[in-house]
Amino acid sequence: MATKKKSTNDHNDSSEGARHAFGISIQELETLMRTRDHEGVKELNETYGGLNGIGQKLKTNLINGLSGDNNDLSARITAFGRNEIPPKPPRTFLRLVLDALLDVRFVRPIIFAIILFALSFYYPSGNTFEPEGKPTEANVAWIECIIIIIVVPIVVLVTAFNDWTKERQFRDLQSKIELDQKFNVIRESQVHEIPIKDIVVGDICQIKYGDLLPVDGVVVQSNGLKVDESSLTGETDLIKKHESEDPFLLSGTHIMEGNGKMLVLAVGEHSQMGMVNKLLCTITEENNDNNNQNTTTDADVSKRQVESGSTTTDAAVNNQGATTLQEVIPDDVNQANNKDDFDRFKFEERPSLQAKLTELANQIAYAGKN
Repeated sequence: MATKKKSTNDHNDSSEGARHAFGISIQELETLMRTRDHEGVKELNETYGGLNGIGQKLKTNLINGLSGDNNDLSARITAFGRNEIPPKPPRTFLRLVLDALLDVRFVRPIIFAIILFALSFYYPSGNTFEPEGKPTEANVAWIECIIIIIVVPIVVLVTAFNDWTKERQFRDLQSKIELDQKFNVIRESQVHEIPIKDIVVGDICQIKYGDLLPVDGVVVQSNGLKVDESSLTGETDLIKKHESEDPFLLSGTHIMEGNGKMLVLAVGEHSQMGMVNKLLCTITEENNDNNNQNTTTDADVSKRQVESGSTTTDAAVNNQGATTLQEVIPDDVNQANNKDDFDRFKFEERPSLQAKLTELANQIAYAGKN
């Protein structure tokens, strides 16, 4: 919440700075680009005096472009922002470890290991006999628990490290791709090929067939321009663009026919594509938070199920009715009529948790028969 409030304050400060320096604010340009269509053309002509009027407000020569002066470019970046969408802050290694720990695949083994560790020290009263040369299960079961408790954190750390490495590699690759993307702009009457991130509000860009527009703007010159806006508006038909009829060009759309020039009005997170990306990032963060909550809930449910299972078994064992004991105690235990049979059953190889619970039931059954 504090971050959003700070972002809003920064946006308002930049908007006021833009209005003071150029006579038009970021919010006004965003509103103009959102309006578009016939109402947008009407607002452009009546409020801003058409292309020439908005060009004067932005201190841009519609033919020769910007002067290319570094101070002027810096002032435009300060007033209207840079043509880049701020990346999502990378997750720290500690955060990746926490995310891995919340994975139910790691939570369940830890819970089971703790339960088994506690049961490994349980010695039923009255049963102190042991076969010669063979250690009791209680003497070795705790070793399995310790191994699980040690191995799971190691796997978590390895998983977190792999995720951290992949995220760094992805960001490095993304930065390299962004540096390789360039676009043609007119400055000082000359065509310059510059990185997309260096485009500023007020630039005059050359556009042609096949271009993916990196900024929002209006058409200054059109030679049969037709644009595919399906990525943003869902409109499947190509939209014809002209200086006087639907001159608005949106970032993220493709030039499918013709060529021309455009005046840049919005860049970075203030462009239409930037707003869409910001919305998607917000939705993704909310979904991730919900997934983390669901993962934690699943772990709690698993723990409650284990505890509930243990409680149910104890309750069944405490009930001395024949039907309940028949359900809890396996048939081969019911057939054990003497102490030797019970010893042989005790040391059969069984899953650890099942063996512990079964042994507890067996002791009570054996005591009841005596």
